[in-house]
Amino acid sequence: MLAFPSTYTVGITSLGYQVVWATLARRSDVDVRRLFTDQGDPAHRYCDLFGLSLSWELDGPVLLDLLEQQRIPLWAAERGDRDPIVFGGGPVLTANPEPLAPFFDVVLLGDGELLLPAFIDALQACREAPRPERLRRLAQVPGVYVPALYAPRYGADGELLAVEPTEAGIPATAAKQTWRGNTLSHSTVITPEAAWPDIHMVEVVRSCPELCRFCLASYLTLPFRTPSLDDGLIPAVEKGLTATQRLGLLGASVTQHPQFADLLQWLDGDRFEGTRVSVSSVRAATVTPELGRILAKRGSKSLTIAIESGSERMREVVNKKLATEEIYAAARYAKEGGLSGLKLYGMVGLPSEAEADVEATAELLLALKKATPGLRLSLGVSTFVPKAHTPFQWQGVRVEAEKRLKLLAKRLKPKGIELRPESYGWSVIQALLSRSDRRLAPVIAAARGRHESLGGWKQAYRAVRESEASAEAPLPPPWEEVIHANWEPGRVLPWEHLEGPLPKATLLKHQHEALG
Repeated sequence: MLAFPSTYTVGITSLGYQVVWATLARRSDVDVRRLFTDQGDPAHRYCDLFGLSLSWELDGPVLLDLLEQQRIPLWAAERGDRDPIVFGGGPVLTANPEPLAPFFDVVLLGDGELLLPAFIDALQACREAPRPERLRRLAQVPGVYVPALYAPRYGADGELLAVEPTEAGIPATAAKQTWRGNTLSHSTVITPEAAWPDIHMVEVVRSCPELCRFCLASYLTLPFRTPSLDDGLIPAVEKGLTATQRLGLLGASVTQHPQFADLLQWLDGDRFEGTRVSVSSVRAATVTPELGRILAKRGSKSLTIAIESGSERMREVVNKKLATEEIYAAARYAKEGGLSGLKLYGMVGLPSEAEADVEATAELLLALKKATPGLRLSLGVSTFVPKAHTPFQWQGVRVEAEKRLKLLAKRLKPKGIELRPESYGWSVIQALLSRSDRRLAPVIAAARGRHESLGGWKQAYRAVRESEASAEAPLPPPWEEVIHANWEPGRVLPWEHLEGPLPKATLLKHQHEALG
């Protein structure tokens, strides 16, 4: 059973979920069924495996509802030989699985292309063995993390000292796996019921070479990888266009594929008349009149660029290699090419940000509106949230961010610029889930039914903090410390035993370069 913690419409639009499902479905030794929060394939009489793809922190608690619905014990420690092995993967679990670790038997760290087949092969080789033996065997597979075989050790003051193997022969650390093949992923399901109806998605790049200091999509998925045009991208596009006329080009920075201009020229050909092409976020400095023209010709209405801040100082702090003139040029080229809208993404609450930096974002948007009349501008803005394996993982959520979201609304909305702010409350919960260790698991269990609000999470956290601590269930640290505190560089991080692409020393060096 392969589950997704949302509705079919949302889940089937996830390229990661599609690829995992297709990988399992192609195997003759696996009979895979899909499960969403609102529907599922007919259940099998006996389920050996229950998998969950997790790409957003706030979807984590939905896992418990799905397990309960399938009558699977919520806590891994309570499952027996006849219960399925519960496994999970995706960026959230690769970055920091610890808050959800007590609910999973296995977490797959990193890219699934080789990792998933290796996991299934290892499981098939020991499927008749008792459950503890199966888990020991799986823990030997690179990238397969078995939380039950690792235990956190805390100091007298509740400080996390280490997460260590519980028995001999278990690897001291688990390492993220990286796919280095010549092809990346593309849609295996095209349906009118998807959130993006009838679209064929093609992954153009994986990771991002820019290394903005807060960015999980860049740091966690290093190195930056690009499939070849002739052997990877063109065959993937051709395959989808036999079934649909809608094409989505995905990646953190698609225009930085070294052959992107060639791909664009190919899509400009007469044979693609009637094909609608859309691209995910592009680097502002790579926008050209040609890009705007071809996208407009192929049915795109707008372009999306991430600016992070209107302040050049802040862009330097986060390593956003982007001059103000390049942002103006991107807007100009989008309009000249025939596009009607420009979507910009920014952040508030970044480390070292002052109110003047937020004012600079408002000023930039207002000046852009004046410089490119007729181009519809919108600003999506979120609060900075620290993410594991990034240089800003030691930085807390800043309480001023909530006020600064309101400041942008006050400055921009009356001038006709659409502002799409992400809720500050959701950012706080995101930080709670991205930065905690296993002591958060009882809170996640207690938050069920009220996890739709910040107040519900705070109540659940308070209830667990006020309960009796034991050796097996130590109390979570103070709320303020997890979410808002800046952590010391020497602190043991909840994900210290999980190897990301870059060592801690390199991340600290990048943080020092940013913040001095």
